[in-house]
Amino acid sequence: MAYTALARRYRSQSFDQVVGQDAIAQTLKNAIATDRVGHAYLFCGTRGVGKTSMARIFAKAINTPDDQPPDVAAAIMRGQDTDVIEIDAASNSRVEETRELIANSVYRPLRGRKKIYIIDEVHMLSTHAFNALLKTMEEPPDHVVFILCTTETHKVPATIQSRCQRFEFRNIPTAEIARHLADVVKHEKVKADAELLHAVARLGNGSMRDALSLLDRLIAAGEKELTPALLERLLGLPEREVIERLITAVADGSPAAALQAADELAKRGVSGEMLLSTLAERYRDLLMIVACGDSTDLVDLSPDARQWAVQTARRFDDAALTHLIALCDSVARTLRLSAAPRAMLDAAIVRMAITDKLADVAGLLESARAAAPTTTGARAAPNGPARAPVKK
Repeated sequence: MAYTALARRYRSQSFDQVVGQDAIAQTLKNAIATDRVGHAYLFCGTRGVGKTSMARIFAKAINTPDDQPPDVAAAIMRGQDTDVIEIDAASNSRVEETRELIANSVYRPLRGRKKIYIIDEVHMLSTHAFNALLKTMEEPPDHVVFILCTTETHKVPATIQSRCQRFEFRNIPTAEIARHLADVVKHEKVKADAELLHAVARLGNGSMRDALSLLDRLIAAGEKELTPALLERLLGLPEREVIERLITAVADGSPAAALQAADELAKRGVSGEMLLSTLAERYRDLLMIVACGDSTDLVDLSPDARQWAVQTARRFDDAALTHLIALCDSVARTLRLSAAPRAMLDAAIVRMAITDKLADVAGLLESARAAAPTTTGARAAPNGPARAPVKK
């Protein structure tokens, strides 16, 4: 039997199984229970957050009351039911195809209550196709329901949007993705480190499908246990232990130790841009802890990672961390055009490690400038405040 990807095998089959979209699920359930199902819906959100799955579940709930055989519900969830027609607008964007859809919509459903059209990536329809669809959405047959799904709402004409009930699908929180991944590996009988599942969830960037696809790659590696080291090796990510050592060297004001850690990552194939991006994310975590407290929910960290971050954050202040993040971003953009990217990277690492010394020099120069008399006898105005040093 052909292998089925995790993202398909663990696709939600009911409103209760949809992760991270509880408010939308409850609203749609209530619409069916009170017989207030509209004629058109617009599901908006980034990829992999449950738009198409929710559309199928909604269609199933509308068309499969208790008197319907179970094979009808199964066909709807597979996208193979005669009364629930799924269309990919990316490959069916022409006006002729839309007119055919409209022409067929006048026929009543064969066995369900409604004839439901799920149009995925609806923003890909041509202007003429949208115009052809608009008339039907203005005066739809009473047996037709349109469910439009899109990742780019701004490309859907306002005339179409105004005729739909719009639902915004949010990015799924990292903690909820991690919990779902834990259930998946349990069913797959695979051992996985909790830190690994949290890292995969975070790399999913709010998309359950992306997180499941990444987990699929890790399982395919054939290891007895999934660990953060395996993830770092497969994706070419900087090792967490080395990154933490580099940040500790910055806090210590030790350029040599920081350069050694950066060189270790470079020898393992980590690009300068990847290193700086990872450092910026770690500095951002520390900044949130410094600014908002140890238990802030503005950072998505596992318990072990949070413990290290809290301890390390005490060695920095918010001004220093803001400077370090800006430095990472600036140098990362410079590396793409630099004739000597390694030199630029090393200079940035050294600058991070001597941040407090640069601040001290800036403060001395400012004090000297302020104390020096001007030609009019007035004191010179300072150029700006010296940046606060890293805490020792």
